[in-house]
Order: sequence, then C-alpha cells, then structure tokens
Amino acid sequence: MNFKNTFIVIGLIALIFSCATNPFTGKKTMALVPNSQLFPTAFAQYDQFLTENKVVTGTKDAAMITRVGQRIAVAAERWLNANGHQGYLKDYKWEYNLVNDKTVNAWCMPGGKIVFYTGILPIAKGETGVAAIMGHEVAHALANHGQQRMSAAYLQAGVAIAGNVAIKDEKSKNAFNQYYGIGSQVGVMLPFSRAHETEADKIGLYLMAIAGYNPDEASELWKRMKANSGGSAQPEILSTHPSNDSRIANLAKLAPQAKAEAQKFGVTSFRK
Repeated sequence: MNFKNTFIVIGLIALIFSCATNPFTGKKTMALVPNSQLFPTAFAQYDQFLTENKVVTGTKDAAMITRVGQRIAVAAERWLNANGHQGYLKDYKWEYNLVNDKTVNAWCMPGGKIVFYTGILPIAKGETGVAAIMGHEVAHALANHGQQRMSAAYLQAGVAIAGNVAIKDEKSKNAFNQYYGIGSQVGVMLPFSRAHETEADKIGLYLMAIAGYNPDEASELWKRMKANSGGSAQPEILSTHPSNDSRIANLAKLAPQAKAEAQKFGVTSFRK
C-alpha cells in the first residue's frame, strides 16, 4: 500500500467512527474509544486518585462543591430533556470531591467524576465562581472532549506509523518525523484542544445560567485567573488553551446568550 492510500484508509476509518452527533455542540465527534470502555477506565482512575490524595469532607467548602455540581448536573439534564435527548446521561456517574492541594485547578473525567483543588477556591471567591468553573469542567465531559482527544491522539499516532512504514528513504523518513511531529501538534492538536476549551466555556456558561448562577461572573473569574498567573503566558498558538484575554472577551460576549437560554427554563434572576 502506498503512502497516499494509507492516508485514505486511515481517513475512512476515522469517518466510520465519527458518526455520532454530540447534542451540546451539534458536531460529529470521533469515537475511536467508545464510552462503554472509556467510562469504566476513568472511574477506576478516579477512585485510585482519591485513595492517593487528601479528600476534604464535612466542611462548608466540600458541601458547596457537591451542591454546585448537583445543580449543574440537573441543569444539563433539563437542557437535554427539553431538546429531545432523554437518557443521554444514563451512563454518567456524577461525583464531586474537594481535594486539599494548593494547585489552582479543577477537572472532570469522562462520565462525570469531578475534582476541585482547594487552591482554586480563593480565585473562585464564592459559589458563583465555583459554578463557572464547575460548568466548564462538566461541559468537557458532556461534550465528550476526553474521548475526542484520545481518538485524535490515536489517529495522530496512526498517521505517524503509516508514514514511517510507507517512506523507505531514511533521510526522507527523518524529515517526515520532524515536520509531521511539529506540524500535527501546532497545526492540528493544539487548535483542537483550544476549540474544546472554547466549546466548554460556552456550554458551561449556559449550564451555570440554567442552574441559577449569573453567567456574568465567568468573565470576572477569568480576570482573576489572569491576575493570578501574573499576566505571563506562552503565545496562544503554542497553548492548549485560548489566551486569557480571548477567553475573557468571549465569555463576556456569550453571557447575554446564556441568560436568554436560562429564561427558556424560567430562570429570570440569579443567586447572590
């Protein structure tokens, strides 16, 4: 099989597995690893993480994380049911944990397993800030971003292997590996990741608004995140995330749309 035909076969395989439309994004998504395999693996990794870290329980902050997470999950289900996607969350196993760690971060694994680090709470500055973070992290899981990133990584590796098999000349092979590695990362994988972050910002904004939290707070949160970083950041083109300034502007622009979406569910005022 020549090099061109190898690319065609790989492309066809990707298309075959890219037949599912995500209800939150309206986009076709790659699913080289089905959720039936991905979720149990993620759940096991999450349980292992909890055994190796200090989980905070019985505090007001821990209760807040659970409360906000449950409200965001309910908002997601309300949106899905209203838009004809009943049962979409049947395999999700929501769990919310606060971990004692100075890291300024939070994350949600495929299937709904969420961790907040205590280090991000001062920047959240309260429940609405937590809701902005929670909405974003839950959105990653709802939009199957983990599944898509894993699928893209498999495809990236598959093309690299195909190239090394197809190219016989050692000099050409070395050039291919050098340029493909840089080109696929900067030109494909990083933009792919930034697009996921932007999608999660939008979905998360809608979810927090439907859950009764003011979406205007999301852009304010990211102003604080920017200040916490000291304003230093690598160029956006080399980053997995949009720049802080891009994110702040986009969230401010989307906030009125999120409020309009919340009004469809009878939400006309927000929690303080």
